[in-house]
Amino acid sequence: MNPETALMNEIRVAASKYGICFRANVGKVKTVQGRWFDTGLPTGFSDLFGIRKLDGKVFFIEVKTEKGKVRESQIKFIKKMKDLNAIAGIARTVDEAIELIETGTNNSTEILF
Repeated sequence: MNPETALMNEIRVAASKYGICFRANVGKVKTVQGRWFDTGLPTGFSDLFGIRKLDGKVFFIEVKTEKGKVRESQIKFIKKMKDLNAIAGIARTVDEAIELIETGTNNSTEILF
């Protein structure tokens, strides 16, 4: 398992006490038959998304390792979700993800915006 996937799984477990959290797989893959399959989610859609049980507020978390680079499409998606009053941001640690879910902001996200 790559480090980003491991971090994503740790965040999902930690986030579960705050509500429900789903993993989104975005992109295209080629099937064994040679056809392309598209997940149907928009470009830049965050790795994790969910709903806080406290107030029903939706959250989106883009998971990156310490050295992981955020793509422009991911930044645009996060900005759009924030404009729509959702909680959205980047998490490089479990603590950052929990801070984002609890408060709606964190240091990794604020650096970009």
